[in-house]
Amino acid sequence: MTPLLSCNDVTVRFGTNTVLDKLNFCVEHGDYLTVIGKNGSGKSTLIRCLLRLCPLTGGSITAAEDFQRREIGYLPQQSGVQKDFPATVEEVVRSGCLGNHRFLPFYTKEDKLEAEKNMHKLGICSLRKRSYRTLSGGQQQRVLLARALCATQKLLLLDEPVNGLDPKVSAEFYDIIRELNRKDGIAVIMVSHDMTNGLRDAKHVLYLEEDAQYFTDIETFRESEQAQRLRGEIPSGAHLREVRQDG
Repeated sequence: MTPLLSCNDVTVRFGTNTVLDKLNFCVEHGDYLTVIGKNGSGKSTLIRCLLRLCPLTGGSITAAEDFQRREIGYLPQQSGVQKDFPATVEEVVRSGCLGNHRFLPFYTKEDKLEAEKNMHKLGICSLRKRSYRTLSGGQQQRVLLARALCATQKLLLLDEPVNGLDPKVSAEFYDIIRELNRKDGIAVIMVSHDMTNGLRDAKHVLYLEEDAQYFTDIETFRESEQAQRLRGEIPSGAHLREVRQDG
């Protein structure tokens, strides 16, 4: 089966600065990929490339025939402006349907049913008339995830989805993502700095660093030098051996 999404020798340069250099990886239908790496390693640039917000210097990003890249459900890191957005929960969730019909100035019956289904799935139906800005951080993330689900039934792109949440709420959110992946078959690409919970349910890992790009299955990654370095088992100044990319 053709992968849902493939990056083929993806290269991005800004002036003389190379941010991504011939990056190769793929996401299968129903896959769970965790992207990890330090700040400045290219994670944000990769997200922008997948969303077609950043032009490639070289290479290509291809999708399966039954998948359009506009169908990616995206849950970004929240900014202060987003947290204070003056709309009801229902309005925020429904807005995820807008990409499905760019030229219609209103929500269809199908849109409203889809929003209702996803609010029920995330357990936020009782909040529908609440102002988004009055919700707790965990509630806001559930609303934004329901919104992302209105845009896709195939692929979620999550950027540090538990950032700023307390451990209990974070654990609940990871459980939700796992259920969406395992029970609903939705593929997940999650950017995370959490070496424990962020990798718990992953099937594959993409490791990004200034001098290394490493894509492999989760079992191989756990035993890798990169994982040992991130866990602090190898000093940060130690020489990093050349790494491979497994297709």
